[in-house]
Amino acid sequence: MAMTMEIREDDWMVCCGSSDFAKLMVKASPFNSLEAAIESARDIWFNQVNVAAWLEAFAAHPQIGKSPSPSSNSDFARRSVTEQSTAFATTSASALEELTEWNAVYRERFGFIFIICASGRTHAEMLAELKGRYANRPIVELEIAAKEQMKITELRMAKLFSEKAKGVSQTESTKSQDRLRIIGGHLNVAEAPKRSRPPITTHVLDVSRGAPAVGVEVHLEVWNGTTNSPSFGHGGRGDWSMVGTSATDKDGRSGPLMDLVEALKPGTYRISFNTGKYCPGGFFPYVTIAFEVTESQKWEHFHVPLLLSPFSFTTYRGS
Repeated sequence: MAMTMEIREDDWMVCCGSSDFAKLMVKASPFNSLEAAIESARDIWFNQVNVAAWLEAFAAHPQIGKSPSPSSNSDFARRSVTEQSTAFATTSASALEELTEWNAVYRERFGFIFIICASGRTHAEMLAELKGRYANRPIVELEIAAKEQMKITELRMAKLFSEKAKGVSQTESTKSQDRLRIIGGHLNVAEAPKRSRPPITTHVLDVSRGAPAVGVEVHLEVWNGTTNSPSFGHGGRGDWSMVGTSATDKDGRSGPLMDLVEALKPGTYRISFNTGKYCPGGFFPYVTIAFEVTESQKWEHFHVPLLLSPFSFTTYRGS
């Protein structure tokens, strides 16, 4: 029989400093395993809460290299100090001063503190990461910071479940230890996960405005030509089949582009965005992004965002 445990909103706030995140985790409870809780947490963090919730969570952290303020959530602050202990156990005063200076210019550029999963990382590693990320566009850096926050949240959830398990029977405690095995590599599980969203998703961010792009028409297609995949310069028509269409909402996220299936059919897919309608007079009448899903990747999630301005765009594979 699976173990369930009571986890309150205050407990979730220790894992992640977003009140919206904590409320939604309580609403999604109870969880009969750490794995199930992590799956819900990822969906809530990346698909349900908004940017304001991300910024609230970022603001709950002390600046890397500094002690938490007296008004901070004491349990949250204790976690932060523990996670940074390796990095600053033997750090010199001059090194801390350099980190403080870089933190200041980072915050001035992006409007929030530098977020990184500090557990087990050295001061030099984090400073190098800070310097490298400083060159990012603000909207790109926001997404990176959100992913780092999720790593922190997952590690804290693992500790929370471990601590809660101490209050149950020895049998149940043994089961909880089995659950903790999944936290290696930030909880990448070998078995096929239960999906909470379609395997291919996207969102559009208007870099020129620093805001989500609302109302962009999106099409998802799959290759079904006579060859296994399209070649460069292939112009044949009728070789792509429509999978689904949608439009971006107020958060820039598209609605479902395909059914909620566990195993994604391997093949070549492409997402097209009607950028000409969204941005009349821009350089791109439309943008199409093609990508391949292999047999070994059919259980994975493919989030393919578009970061758009009138005269440029970028993309990447996100989570």
